[in-house]
Amino acid sequence: MLIREFKRPDLKRVLEIESSSFDDPYPANVLVDLYNLGAGFLVAQQDNIIVGYIIFWIRFEDEGHIISIAVDPHHHRKKIGSRLVETTLEIFKKYNVGKIQLEVRKGNRKARKFYQRLGFEEKTLVINYYEDGEDAIIMEKMLENLEIPYNP
Repeated sequence: MLIREFKRPDLKRVLEIESSSFDDPYPANVLVDLYNLGAGFLVAQQDNIIVGYIIFWIRFEDEGHIISIAVDPHHHRKKIGSRLVETTLEIFKKYNVGKIQLEVRKGNRKARKFYQRLGFEEKTLVINYYEDGEDAIIMEKMLENLEIPYNP
């Protein structure tokens, strides 16, 4: 499996994965805007087919944020999501990002367990975070072994 930077021709496949992964998927223009604004955007490619992606960015100088991650449902349980997150964490370390945050739906126990296995901790409940009124849980991971130690 190859993890590489997103390219514009990947958009159609990423949208297919997005639509099959979320009840309320991001529309194409949002994904393109994130890309154009300089968000990190990686894809996982297997046998020349995009099977997953992750979008992230650095907020402030020392805080990273995972915006979205999804893996084609036919490729679940193959460590693709873990590899995407681990690659993203390595990028954050290179930029001396000490704290990583993300939001996850409170009812998405599968995703919450996935992030916990990767070392994320549940920190805050945000009531009515999503458009449909579902609550979000802010999850956080502190990174170690930075070139310049993180000191909040």
